[in-house]
Amino acid sequence: MEQLTSRELHAALDTLHAIGESCVGADEFARRGVECLPGLIGADLTTLSTCDLDGGHRSVVSDHADAISRREIDVFDHYFEVHPLVCEHGRNRAATTKRIDDLLPDGAFRRTPLFNEYYRRVGIDHVMAVPIHVDGRFLVSFVLNRSGTAFSDRERELAEVVRPHLANLYRLGVSSERTRQLPADATFDRAAAPLTPREREVLDWVAAGKTNRDIAAILSASPRTVEKHLERIYEKLGVETRTAAVMRVRALPRRGD
Repeated sequence: MEQLTSRELHAALDTLHAIGESCVGADEFARRGVECLPGLIGADLTTLSTCDLDGGHRSVVSDHADAISRREIDVFDHYFEVHPLVCEHGRNRAATTKRIDDLLPDGAFRRTPLFNEYYRRVGIDHVMAVPIHVDGRFLVSFVLNRSGTAFSDRERELAEVVRPHLANLYRLGVSSERTRQLPADATFDRAAAPLTPREREVLDWVAAGKTNRDIAAILSASPRTVEKHLERIYEKLGVETRTAAVMRVRALPRRGD
């Protein structure tokens, strides 16, 4: 692990502040992210990449609107299943910042059809992905791309330092956006969720603002049992936080509609 300097850490904090300041919604977060991250870690092209792991498709927000053509998007999707970073990060909740160089020797990567039909065409030699959201279907990452000089170990460490904070900003942006889309009188429809009766009961108490310890006492269970229920709830709903779980269930269509 590289030892970062105080100047580098202050630059990381300034970047996070610039991305998060007055940021409302996922779209604004994406725009600010791709604009600000290259100031911290130099890149020729920065994207927020959302990979649909079931559909085999990637959508991107880029700091250069015309950098990736429709044809190149299709080529990327053609090699989606074998992309080293998609394979490394997809459905991996413990995913951390990786460079393609960490996964394949430089010479091996340059011999792949992915490099020659996609990266060579868009003028990219080196790629580093910073995963900020991973669930059972979607992988969301900031991806830094550049030609020439490879990303250093120090740059990878700097990206890893900001990664969990970017993940939190992303979740806040998504939650804020969903809150604005809900009607003021939105009701919590337990019956529409694919949960067991006990999981629905736990989520009811979560929605009421109870802590795990509170819920354990109410249900005469251990806090660890409540945690396990929540882990299964997150998995079933494809979310990572208590707030997102409640939001997801509230957004489900009500039975009879």
